[in-house]
Parts: sequence; structure tokens; C-alpha cells
Amino acid sequence: MDFHTVMQELEALGKERTKNMYLSSGAKEPVFGVATGAMKPIAKQIKIDQPLAEELYATGNYDAMYFAGIIADPKAMTETDFDRWMDGAYFYMLSDYVVAVTLSESDIAQQVADKWIASGDELRMSAGWSCYCWLLGNRKDSEFSEDKISAMLDTVKETIHESPERTKASMNNFLYTVGISYKPLSKKAAETAKAVGRVELKRENKKPTQLYAYDSIQQGLEKGRLGFKRKFVRC
Repeated sequence: MDFHTVMQELEALGKERTKNMYLSSGAKEPVFGVATGAMKPIAKQIKIDQPLAEELYATGNYDAMYFAGIIADPKAMTETDFDRWMDGAYFYMLSDYVVAVTLSESDIAQQVADKWIASGDELRMSAGWSCYCWLLGNRKDSEFSEDKISAMLDTVKETIHESPERTKASMNNFLYTVGISYKPLSKKAAETAKAVGRVELKRENKKPTQLYAYDSIQQGLEKGRLGFKRKFVRC
């Protein structure tokens, strides 16, 4: 399936209601409004195709960029490629759910995520923290340095309230993910989340929302989710 056929297929799958939902979350035109589940049949036909993924991502069309993440070959992408994709990720649904997800399936995930977390750029920081959430929720605990994750919990505790809005959301999610999916530091994550308290997230054209990772961790533990790992990260 070539580039033009994929674009035609995606456009045909677009729904106005879904498009409006994406636009209200920060997407910009061009947007078709394709539900992610509706992309699966096309993805099954293509499987992995990095050159096509690059063509689709470069369009700036939100649905094409999302689909690019599904068919990309993360192990073929370099740090420069991921940086370029981040340059095009203009809002959190791209940075956290396309670029960070794709990065999490690469062999250079942690080193790139570490660089983004230290960048001072809101969406890069958000993608870096989100990447760790995808990693911790999928890979074995033994693949991570306990000291490193512990230091990251300390960083969240010290900086979350002063961080940019989207970064706050991803840091909060990191607390929850460590609390549920990384057994060695589940207790420390819960203690950190309790110390952090409620995190206010300001949203454009919407009322602020309160995030509280401690409650979410406790609810997850009560449901027996400690040690939860996803089988797959991408669709």
C-alpha cells in the first residue's frame, strides 16, 4: 500500500465528531478524525514500513502522523530521527502517544528520554517522562536501574509543581506507573505521590483539573494490579 492510498483510506475513515474531539485537545488542521481502532485493518496490511512512516509523519496531518507511529520501525530509527519526530510533535497527543510510544520500543529509549527530560522544553520533557511510563509498563523490572528510577522519583517530588503543564501530567503518570508496574520502588512511589499531594493542571479553554497519583496507586493496588505489564505498547 503506497502513501497516496493510505492517505485516501485514512480520509475515508474520518468522522467529524472524532475530528472535533482531536481539535479540542490541541490538534491542528489538517485532521481527518480517524478513531485509532479504525486504523488497525490498514496497519495489519502494511505491518512495518519505515519509509512510508516517514512520508506520513512529514505530512503534518494528525491522523497520518499517528498512523506513522503504528507502522514505524523503532529499531531502525536513530536519535536524530526521534529528535526530528519530536520537532514535528506540536501537542501532547503526538509527543506522548506517538513519539514516546515509538521511542519506547527502540534500544536507545532510555538515553533519548533522559536527554529530553533534561531539555527544559515542555513537550520534550513530557515525552521523556511518558517514554519511561511506557517502558516501565512493558519491560521487565531487571532492565532498569533501581537507583536511577529512585532518583527520578526524587526529581518529581522536588520539581513537579513548578514544571510546565504537560510535563506535570507525565510526571504524575510516572509516579503512578512506578507505583504499579515497578515492584522494587512501588512503596517509595506511593510515599512520593503522597508527599507531592494534588497537582493542579491548567488546560487551555477548559477548567483546571486536579491530579492525585497517590489515590490512583492505592486503587490499583487494591485491584491487585501490582506488577502489571502490558504485552504490547503500540496498537
